[in-house]
Amino acid sequence: MNCGACCAMYRVSFYWGEADDALGGWVPADTTEQLTPTLRCMRGTSIKTPRCEQLQGQIPGALCGIYENRPSVCRELEPYDADGKPTDQCTRARAAHGLP
Repeated sequence: MNCGACCAMYRVSFYWGEADDALGGWVPADTTEQLTPTLRCMRGTSIKTPRCEQLQGQIPGALCGIYENRPSVCRELEPYDADGKPTDQCTRARAAHGLP
């Protein structure tokens, strides 16, 4: 799905060890900022009107610039639950951007 609404709605925070400046990390560290000693977030998502700096294009249809190296929180966010119903997070983000 090419949407991007969630990437411009929520702070994308995750465990610091996922960044590639930590042993075994994969998220490009230069695309993140430190929140606490143990948490980082994607640049652009910790402001009042968040938009991940890696989000490329317009919503809907935007793409992630680091898709293969995105943090676990992004990998785990799904538009639909196991029963095929839209998830609350996705529904709220899409509504905030005027999408059905």
